[in-house]
Amino acid sequence: MSSFAEILKEIGAFGLFQKRLVAILCISSVFVAFDVIGQVFTGMNFPHHCNTDWILDRGPNLTQERQKRLTLPLNKDGQFESCKMFKPVDLDLEIIEAYGINATTACINGSYFDAPKDASSIVTEFSLVCDRSSFIEASQAVYMAGLLVGALVLGQMADRFGRRFVVLLSLLLLFLFGVGSAFSPNVYVYMVLKFLGGISISGIVANGFVIGGEWSDSTKFAFCTIICHSFFPIGLMILSGVAYLIRNWRVLQMVLFGPLLPVVGIFYWILPESARWQITQGRKKEAIKAIRRAAKVNGREVPEDLLDKLEVEGTSKRGSMLDIFRISYLRKRAVIMSFVWFGTSLMYYGLSLSVGNFGLDIYLTQFIFGVVELPARLGTLVLIQHFGRRKCQAGMLTFGGAACLVILAIPEELPVAVTVVAVLGKFAATGCFSIVYVYTAELYPTILRQNGVGLNSMCARVAGILAPLIRLLDVYHHTIPMVMYGTIPIAAGCLCLLLPETHNTELQDHADLPKPETGTVEDPRKSLEKYQQPVKGTKL
Repeated sequence: MSSFAEILKEIGAFGLFQKRLVAILCISSVFVAFDVIGQVFTGMNFPHHCNTDWILDRGPNLTQERQKRLTLPLNKDGQFESCKMFKPVDLDLEIIEAYGINATTACINGSYFDAPKDASSIVTEFSLVCDRSSFIEASQAVYMAGLLVGALVLGQMADRFGRRFVVLLSLLLLFLFGVGSAFSPNVYVYMVLKFLGGISISGIVANGFVIGGEWSDSTKFAFCTIICHSFFPIGLMILSGVAYLIRNWRVLQMVLFGPLLPVVGIFYWILPESARWQITQGRKKEAIKAIRRAAKVNGREVPEDLLDKLEVEGTSKRGSMLDIFRISYLRKRAVIMSFVWFGTSLMYYGLSLSVGNFGLDIYLTQFIFGVVELPARLGTLVLIQHFGRRKCQAGMLTFGGAACLVILAIPEELPVAVTVVAVLGKFAATGCFSIVYVYTAELYPTILRQNGVGLNSMCARVAGILAPLIRLLDVYHHTIPMVMYGTIPIAAGCLCLLLPETHNTELQDHADLPKPETGTVEDPRKSLEKYQQPVKGTKL
């Protein structure tokens, strides 16, 4: 019997077929960046104050500054209040100017935004300020909930229906919901579309890199994964530039996601199914067809005797997420990696969504974040090849968490210093995300890989939901969010040391079990089948 690894050596472990595959998968990472970080720009806030045009009925020739002085109270810093105004009164302008108004109220007729010409965001169009300002964090949390649902549903779909089907479906849905959100009539429709878009993002993120990795030699799995993810920061840099040029959020959405339609066509034409997955599902004919296609692109010929002896599994041995918890060593890995994903995501999104609070221009800061992410992702490839996955994952988590805590020690009067430390933290958080995808995929066998990645990434999405909501805790004390963004990753880094190292190990296709007491080694291909047998017992 021959294995897929043997066939892969014959057709080329990383030839033109694999390189072309990785190249098109990189395209999807650009659009993932647009959707994940896009609300930093579509949800931009601007200086604002209550609409007090009622006083223009008394004095139509009032200047804007004079109008503010007569109708807006001052805060403790001597600035005009953003969410309070003096109550409208039925008095002449001369009396108001002479005696003023004492009674205040919340904004009655909406708000006025000091936005640049032609600039708009969901904040300005849906008036998400003052008592409605929490909608920004809520919409981001809803989006992360979509990522969570997608990780749960699409991960299992990929193990059952294939990686290619889920990636194509996810790209099509991202096009529909990304462009569709530009036509949202209110914030509630916008949040629903963001939720659905989040589901599709999970399908792309969790499955795209796996196809590239499963078509390559195990020594190239990390390379394929990190190269695919390295186009995420390129997407961030493109996003910053496009958002700087297009200040209208509706037009921005259409420009960012409109090009996805031809991309779906390219993926449908080029993207193959994972032959490794087809073999585990007993689809020998389909796997052989895909292998021959790959060999043709690589200019190789695969020996027919290897194909005839190709070892396949029956469809009855499909794995489910529950199988991870039935097998002790997989259960341990799942629990620890879930917390690692949680800490990584909390740190990453905590820093990313706070970009507007660091004191510098938001477009410049986000562009710098993108520039920093690129060497962070590529640099991790070198690190994990020399020092292994476990040490690098633990080190990056600890370094990033420490950076979040250091930010608290820097005075607000030094925005450049705050931004520098935040960039270092973002560097570490990005490195964590690059490593965690590689490490997680290598810890699970092929038959359960997408279930495992989906389960762990679900915990990352929970952190993504909590990250914007944790920012709301700064009303109690400004240090609370950063303390949480810093301490949890450090704890996750410590737990990471309990995991096994996967560097230079062959990818598992099946779940191995411990040796039985007789000393003979049980066939790993039968292990999952054993765990899936029904348990006999008395009826209740």
